[in-house]
Amino acid sequence: MVGRSGGPEERLVPAAGFELETVRIRGLDRDAPWKNLALPALIPLALRSALGIADRFRPDVVLGMGGYVMAPAVAAARMRRIPYVLHEKDVRPGLATRYFAAGAAAVCTTLPGTEQRLKHGHIVVTGVPLRDGFAPRTPNVPPRVLLVTGGSQGARHLNQAVWSALDGLGARFEEVIHVAGAQGATGIAEVRDSHDRYSGLTFSDDMPALMARADLLVSRAGVGTIAEATAVGLPMILVPGTFGGGHQEENATAMVEAGAAIQIPDVELSGETLLRAIESLDADRLRAMAKASAAAGRRDAAQRVLAVLHEVANG
Repeated sequence: MVGRSGGPEERLVPAAGFELETVRIRGLDRDAPWKNLALPALIPLALRSALGIADRFRPDVVLGMGGYVMAPAVAAARMRRIPYVLHEKDVRPGLATRYFAAGAAAVCTTLPGTEQRLKHGHIVVTGVPLRDGFAPRTPNVPPRVLLVTGGSQGARHLNQAVWSALDGLGARFEEVIHVAGAQGATGIAEVRDSHDRYSGLTFSDDMPALMARADLLVSRAGVGTIAEATAVGLPMILVPGTFGGGHQEENATAMVEAGAAIQIPDVELSGETLLRAIESLDADRLRAMAKASAAAGRRDAAQRVLAVLHEVANG
């Protein structure tokens, strides 16, 4: 595997028993353009490192999992005439995916709508490979357990809305599980003792267990969380983040159009609007959303991606 020097993969990949090579690279920052000044120097060095890795390993096929980190390895594959496959997680393809798609042997996608944004003939809907443990289930109606998560980094605005609505949430749910991120530790401590139905966590490395208990999910619209929720079949209230060019808004729209979610724009989010959104979901709507969520899930995504790689490598 090729990853970013200094990234979390330096810890996670060896711990999983795989060999890791790293390159020094950073992404294009659209929100803070001045941070891009070092890119002209970093890109040639990263490409040189990636070419060395390709020459040493001589792979039959290269898989690029989206984002700027894949760019040096995929560029090296193209220069060495090694076939490569791309995987795009978001509805709106990232810059690296758009740049390299034309030469890809295949592009694997996750959510409906990506294929309309890529000029590429061989697009395969595979879903996002997930860790083990996400099992399909039928959520309780009316919902008993609410799960709220802002993704791996948490989300301050979402956290504040949940804390301000805790009285109303506690009256509607037997338990509110809230994964608030490290930045939410102080808020969790302030409300935990006064709300006995509230379970606040800064982080969880066992999302399969949390989703196995939940009947309704409130979340940002990161594709990883969406993929996990649809693998279980949870109805969703999505509050897409406005960062990164607003790509989460298109992820949320895809789920709304599929019938699996309703959406609250971040600018409209408050404790009051969150409670109103929950109250709007009657029993029939919740059952329909859960059914649509399960239909959108791809629990065999890893096998689908592997099948594409096998086809390309042996084609």
